[in-house]
Amino acid sequence: MIHKGTQTIETKRLILRAFTPDDAEAAFENWMSDPKVTEFLRWKTHADISDSRKIVNEWANGSADPEFYQWAIVPKDVNEPIGTISVVDRNDALGIFHIGYCIGSKWWHKGITSEAFSAVIHFLFEEVGANRIESQHDPENIHSGDVMKKCGLTFEGTLRQADFNNRGIVDACVYSILQSEWQNNTSVWQRLYNAALTVQNDRVVSPFIDAGGVAAALMTKKGNIYTGICIDTASTLGMCAERNAVANMLTNGESRIDKIVAVMPDGKVGAPCGACREYMMQLDRDSGDIEILLDLETEKTVRLKDLIPDWWGAERFGDTE
Repeated sequence: MIHKGTQTIETKRLILRAFTPDDAEAAFENWMSDPKVTEFLRWKTHADISDSRKIVNEWANGSADPEFYQWAIVPKDVNEPIGTISVVDRNDALGIFHIGYCIGSKWWHKGITSEAFSAVIHFLFEEVGANRIESQHDPENIHSGDVMKKCGLTFEGTLRQADFNNRGIVDACVYSILQSEWQNNTSVWQRLYNAALTVQNDRVVSPFIDAGGVAAALMTKKGNIYTGICIDTASTLGMCAERNAVANMLTNGESRIDKIVAVMPDGKVGAPCGACREYMMQLDRDSGDIEILLDLETEKTVRLKDLIPDWWGAERFGDTE
């Protein structure tokens, strides 16, 4: 495994990011002072913001550690944390990560926790190299179990009197998912789409440069995934996300693409521009067979050669045979 810490993860509705000290007030107001949230948790409801500030500062300080995983769950339409999801325990020898989560009751039953958990699962399996991801819940907290099942975890059984929370000593319903199961159950296109979302983060770098509005992920013939983001400049020096993903691939010693996905700022996928099509065609004599995703829901694809017919350079590849 390669620990990568609390990296920013973006989904359709959420930003998962490291905490900052400025998040203390939102944490207190949105979930730490909510007795509905803490009923099945081990820590007491916060009566004063100073309690929340102490915890949030600890999380913020820990974010620099590559072995520390504590995300703030930030809906894009709220723009402040409404909960948290974290690795509460792990076993590096076995590649096991135990996940805990909570969000303010105001946002329950909206699919937010499932969306956050699914993104963390992808990150830990694809980026960190986890072997097993697990979680557990009080049998009385059935909605937490629903989240685990929705995210693909398998119910393994109930450990009797094996946990404690604010209700006292309780049973623990245990769920898990293995990397092999996740790979088999997740389509290649969904994996690539999720990988692109992981690096997509539209931001202003300088008065001249914006970056991250579009993200791309490609899979090589060897099955490895490489990502890239667009870089827009005040001149013609920018680069599309697809070409950055290709550059990442080349940097790591590979040059043959099997599939590629580009995710637009609105979350939809799109075909590469003419420059990116040409760039990829020049990589390999078989580049025309690269599959490009056009629609995630239907998994409609097109071959690169169909987007750039009668390509001018085919004969030059023939000369190298």
